Amino acid sequence: MLTNLTVRDVVLIDRLVLDLAPGLCVLTGETGAGKSILLDALGLALGVRAEARLVRSGAGPASVTACFQVADGAPVLAELEEHGIPPLDPGEGPKGGAAVILRRTLSADGRSRAFVNDEPVSVGLLKRIGEMLVEIHGQFDNHSLMNPVAHRDMLDAFGGLGADVNACRKAWNTWQEAAAARQAAADDLEAARRDEEFLRHAVGELSALAPQAGEEESLAKDRAMMMHGEKVVEGMNRAQAALANGRGVEDNIQTALRELESVAEKAGGALEDTIAAFGRALDEAAEAGSLLERAFQAIDLDPRKLEETEERLFALRAQARKHNVQVDDLAALLARMEDQIQALDTGSGNLQKLEQAEAEARKAYVRAAGTLSQGRKTAAGKLDSAITAELAPLHLAGSRFETRLAALDEDAWGPAGAEKVQFLIATNPGADPGPLNKIASGGELARFMLALKVVLADADPVPTMIFDEVDAGIGGATAAAVGDRLAKLGGGVQVLVVTHSPQVAAQGSRHLKVQKAARDDATATTVVPLSGDERREEIARMLAGSEVTEEARAAAVSLLDRRAS
Repeated sequence: MLTNLTVRDVVLIDRLVLDLAPGLCVLTGETGAGKSILLDALGLALGVRAEARLVRSGAGPASVTACFQVADGAPVLAELEEHGIPPLDPGEGPKGGAAVILRRTLSADGRSRAFVNDEPVSVGLLKRIGEMLVEIHGQFDNHSLMNPVAHRDMLDAFGGLGADVNACRKAWNTWQEAAAARQAAADDLEAARRDEEFLRHAVGELSALAPQAGEEESLAKDRAMMMHGEKVVEGMNRAQAALANGRGVEDNIQTALRELESVAEKAGGALEDTIAAFGRALDEAAEAGSLLERAFQAIDLDPRKLEETEERLFALRAQARKHNVQVDDLAALLARMEDQIQALDTGSGNLQKLEQAEAEARKAYVRAAGTLSQGRKTAAGKLDSAITAELAPLHLAGSRFETRLAALDEDAWGPAGAEKVQFLIATNPGADPGPLNKIASGGELARFMLALKVVLADADPVPTMIFDEVDAGIGGATAAAVGDRLAKLGGGVQVLVVTHSPQVAAQGSRHLKVQKAARDDATATTVVPLSGDERREEIARMLAGSEVTEEARAAAVSLLDRRAS
């Protein structure tokens, strides 16, 4: 609720500080006293369009500060958190709940600055926050009840349909996730099918080639050997001839070994290492001869073998270039392509499963949306009856209120259901109902808004409501009915009403009088709290006009006593 309003240098207001309280607060005063100026000042703090004419003549920048007390968990706190605006220290704002302070300055050249909790913000954000804290109802104002987008949420809150709304939203999200999964699988399958011919051809080529890891190095070595085979054989022959020269290496080593062994005992152990080395040499020479013989046998100088080796090596390298991989990676590439083809072969089955899951999710959403729709129909009937019952006492007999539910096409379905909701009225019997702001006149519209607000008070999260001359053009019993309903509304939310009706003024739990006063050879608007005799005199003035009579005072007392009772 609005707890404090400080205004400086706005039109006729030089400095004004108002402390406000819960319940119904009435503002009265003679025409031209400055009641509209007070609302214009509050509008500045709430982010409405600023006009340079609001700056008091000859004064510095105009400034308006509005302090609010909001309950823990109020939607406005989430909005502030989203924009990184820190909370106030406990001592900076009103006690209880959380504090939100809106401030706006306006210079004579029309430039303005906006602040929320002393943090600079855009005027757009100031306005969004202001709309979450205060709703102003004038004869020609537009507000949330005029906006069909808000009607569905209000109907749901009125009908206590929160659980059905959450179930519908959850079913919608599940359906959309299933649809997204099905679409992704379909896109993947389509892409794979576009490449299917290439995949199957590539797998056929690679399968026929059957590449093996490390095969390129082995083939390259074999090819090099076969390309230089004759020279290799010649070198091996020369080596073999050298080993067999004379009596041969092995015979010569064997002879030397026998000679040394024959004198070993006489050498006193000095020849032991030499004899061991010759023994090893003899073994190695024999092993070398055997290896050279096996090498001779391994060499294949058949030209056809060289041709086969080159063909395979070149085929492997060609496939590697084709797929832009290394030769040793061809085997892994073949395995991946085979997996892709297997996925293609089973992809249709997977897609069918996802399509079935999507269809089941859609059915679940349709059921949830249907349950919500039925709840809305029931709530709409109750709402229409409740508001219609409020219309006759407000001098709107013969008018009709209708909550219209219109089914949406499937492409317009959403998490909030499958229909749109709109509040319509007809002010004449037999007339077709239409949108509130297009059917009702200014005075009728304000009273329609009051009836709606009384019925929907618990469904509307805005904690402070201001009614500007909701009683215009009415009097007597109708004005009394308006006062009764404003007082009833004030039992749940904070209500400020600017009024010329004594019947309405008498219903306030607090009474403020707006008046002009001379100050330093200038005229200034002030606001004076009234109580007791002062309040009786003001209501008597509203009843009698310029000359207050005893009869008017008695009538004022009667009105005040009626409220007290």
